[in-house]
Amino acid sequence: MTGPSNTPPSGTPPLATGPTSPEGTTTVVPLNKPKLDYSDKKVLCSAMCQCQAQPNIGADGRRLKQECVSGRLKSLDVALKHTSPYKAEYTYDMTKRPPEPFLDKEIPTKGRDFWPGWTNTLWPKDPTRPQPYKPGRGYTRRPDVVIVKDPSKPPTQDNIKQVVEMKFPDDTYRPGQRQDYVTIAGGESKMVPLELSDCDCTQKEPEPSKVPVEQLGTAAAILGIIYTLVTKRPPPAGVPAY
Repeated sequence: MTGPSNTPPSGTPPLATGPTSPEGTTTVVPLNKPKLDYSDKKVLCSAMCQCQAQPNIGADGRRLKQECVSGRLKSLDVALKHTSPYKAEYTYDMTKRPPEPFLDKEIPTKGRDFWPGWTNTLWPKDPTRPQPYKPGRGYTRRPDVVIVKDPSKPPTQDNIKQVVEMKFPDDTYRPGQRQDYVTIAGGESKMVPLELSDCDCTQKEPEPSKVPVEQLGTAAAILGIIYTLVTKRPPPAGVPAY
């Protein structure tokens, strides 16, 4: 992890307001709902629409739409050598102020792998953290997508453009989840919910451009990589957009 770590005083509870939040707490939602930039919405909606139509299928037959989206965005990040602006399901340490992402020791823009090993082995070595790590206590949170300002830098709060929670029909927030994402983002204006109804999955993309990738805009280039590398085929003529 790069940069200085701001840790709470010993015995201070984590910032998370998860399952232990008091019943009846009111969630304040801004009247002017934050919005995504055109290019960001185009990328995320395209992935969301694709996964609505062709989700991953679990061993029990469940349609794993959210796993489909995160898998595509993670593959995109790998294809871009961990310099994608879209960071899917990075885990944040809610015992830090501000919350810190768990990052790879060698690649500062990559999320840490082998999560159980971290919580069982390395977590107890930090005296500022609750001992030991226990799931469901709100010590960690994993937003669906964090959009960064500078893809060459880690997704720390100073580099977060927006935190996006992607909701398919029937998805709901768990207790304290939304407020914790606001805390990770650094403010209400940077926390953006994206529902399937916000995306027009019936709209079709135009024919793929013949312009070289390096001459395309950021969104167009990233979309091309998503469809070519994540779906293992060239971008189709009729790709769900919004």
